[in-house]
Amino acid sequence: MTSAQSNAPSAAPSCPSSGVIHIRTRQTSRFTVLANRLAQRAGSAVTVGVAAYILSLPDGAPVTIAALCTHFAEGKKVIAEALRELEDEGWLERRIERGPGGRIITRTFAYDLPGAEPEEITSAQAAEPDPEPEPVPAPAPEPAPEAVGLLTRLPHRDRRLLLSEREITALAPAVTAWLDRGAPPQEITAALTDGLPARFTRRPARLLAHRLAVLRPPARTGPLPQPDRSPLIPLQNCDGCDRAFRADRPGHCRGCRSASPEVRCAA
Repeated sequence: MTSAQSNAPSAAPSCPSSGVIHIRTRQTSRFTVLANRLAQRAGSAVTVGVAAYILSLPDGAPVTIAALCTHFAEGKKVIAEALRELEDEGWLERRIERGPGGRIITRTFAYDLPGAEPEEITSAQAAEPDPEPEPVPAPAPEPAPEAVGLLTRLPHRDRRLLLSEREITALAPAVTAWLDRGAPPQEITAALTDGLPARFTRRPARLLAHRLAVLRPPARTGPLPQPDRSPLIPLQNCDGCDRAFRADRPGHCRGCRSASPEVRCAA
């Protein structure tokens, strides 16, 4: 009796008894390298899939929401949320640039690792704008130090409000707008930290941006109200000793008034 033969590859002695076993093939063309930091990212699988797809595309391929929706089955809302998450984490960056003839174009940079500097774009590449550019906010001006300091100190009030350098740069102009409208730093800090939810479902920067936009005070045209103070009593020169004292009207100082009639203060 002959024994049955199996064509399946025999497991090496070091193969695990459970879990995934990789059967790898050396790739020499048409492949994309993904960082484990991205491939093993916790959270939405759509976000990882969108990132992997964008990184696999050649330079110049459209990556607008409309273009991505023609490839993925998910709708615009899900794709837009995936793009926002990738931008927040530094995998994607959108820049507004001025192209030939003064045209405003949008450049999308895809990073295989966040924090890398993009290479210089040649003039030939700059001549071709990204099709169907989507509106993005204009680059923020250099943030004011006072606004940056206020945002940096927020974790002292609530440690969950620890922001990245990129988030602080994005939020600083809105804080500066509050300061320009006459809002003191204590008022801004209270508006950003009072009554926070028990749990955050997203990055705190989005919650802070919402509060800065919705709660922004009106512009103050006059000076800030001053605290009530007692009226200042004018200075008088004593008729007896010529020393200065405060009183509503001229006369003698307290020392002269308390002295006996025979004793007068020396001039």
